[in-house]
Amino acid sequence: VQFVESGGGLVQPGGSLRLSCAASGFTFSTYGMTWYRQAPGKERELVAAIGCTGGYTKYADSVKGRFIISRNNVEKTIYLQMNSRKLEDTAVYYCNGGFWLGRGIFDYWGQGTQVTVSS
Repeated sequence: VQFVESGGGLVQPGGSLRLSCAASGFTFSTYGMTWYRQAPGKERELVAAIGCTGGYTKYADSVKGRFIISRNNVEKTIYLQMNSRKLEDTAVYYCNGGFWLGRGIFDYWGQGTQVTVSS
């Protein structure tokens, strides 16, 4: 199993950014997927999840209405469109298998992608 997260960077509050997570090593289209994030000094938290067909999604209250999760089963990739970003969105973002699971299905975690929101 492998996850490769990308798309992070340094951005100003209110801007937009799209993160990607390319997955391999398992039958991607049969798994729900979840984005997580971990801010400095804090526990990893759930951000958004998507069902295996993309027809069902769930968001943390802190990002609801601002972030959009999507997936492409042909490319085995999930995305996180981050709009109206806030300073508190600063974190390393990760993905893992499973729908809204606190720990993720797979023991393996990618390196994540750093998102820094700063004015």
